[in-house]
Amino acid sequence: MSHDSSRRIVILTEGHSEPITAKTGVCVLRYRPEEVVAVYDTHQAGRTVGEVLGVGGDTPVIGQLAAAPEANTLLVGIAPSGGKIPVAWRPVVLEAIRRGMNILSGLHDFMSDDPEFAAAARQHGVKLIDVRKNDEKDVPNRKGIRDDCIRIHTVGNDCSIGKMVVSVEIARGLQARGRDAKFVATGQTGIMIEGDGCPIDRVVSDFVSGAVEKLVLANQHHEFMVIEGQACLTHPRYSGVTLSLLHGCMPHGMVMCYEAGRTHVHGMEHIPLKPLDELVRIYETMANLQGPSRFIGVGMNSRKFNAQQAEEERERVSRLLGLPVCDVIRDGPDALVEAALALAPVAV
Repeated sequence: MSHDSSRRIVILTEGHSEPITAKTGVCVLRYRPEEVVAVYDTHQAGRTVGEVLGVGGDTPVIGQLAAAPEANTLLVGIAPSGGKIPVAWRPVVLEAIRRGMNILSGLHDFMSDDPEFAAAARQHGVKLIDVRKNDEKDVPNRKGIRDDCIRIHTVGNDCSIGKMVVSVEIARGLQARGRDAKFVATGQTGIMIEGDGCPIDRVVSDFVSGAVEKLVLANQHHEFMVIEGQACLTHPRYSGVTLSLLHGCMPHGMVMCYEAGRTHVHGMEHIPLKPLDELVRIYETMANLQGPSRFIGVGMNSRKFNAQQAEEERERVSRLLGLPVCDVIRDGPDALVEAALALAPVAV
């Protein structure tokens, strides 16, 4: 998908307006705020998005679509496990279609495959845009991949910890230094922000590495590409996606992302997370099966910590791993940008 400059979005987060479940909406608010006119949640109507989600400033939260008559797109703002639309949301989606709004969704359940939504869209002449829909069938062949484009890849110790945010911030930080850097999206939210990419968790498993290699080939005219990570190598559900992505992009440098204070797999509280130093060894071992790769830094999500706790945690992890550590939202991405720049003369 490409960006439409006339797009005016209402983000649908009904009953789920919190940072983890509504991470798609939060990230669109953070990186495409000029396109968002409102967030829809009847439970929070009358408040500002900044009050509810911590981003978005004075953008209003509304409880009826009529409150945003200028909107032409309804964006599904949640990323739930399994990717299904809540049943209670169906009337809102149908009302949006009747109002002539396009529907933009990153769910696994495709809007365009739903008979009721598809019939309504045809009747009212609107588009059902399923970001995860694809027909990737490429296999990797490792031909034509150049080393003069530095590939940085964010990886993590779990899902929903901020790998996409760290990727975007590093790319934008490099651009602010005058370098030609490209954020390469591999998930639905990143694609909505960047306007291109590949939803690798919806690619047939045999073709994931090939789809990622195709992204590399398409973007290696840039000086740097920062490739968004997905899930975790040790995740009991999604490790296959992580490994295929890692082997497909063959990064020169990796950035470990984690949420400070999280101790167990998100949504699977009976499974403890692996220690960061153990994960560093695992990732470097698996990455080096395809080519030389090493960690260059750590992106810490310290949203649950106050400033002093975050600084103590940053220093602890830096000592543990011998790497620069920063929270790209709290501290800015400069430490990771510097680490990425230091890779350039090594890889060229």
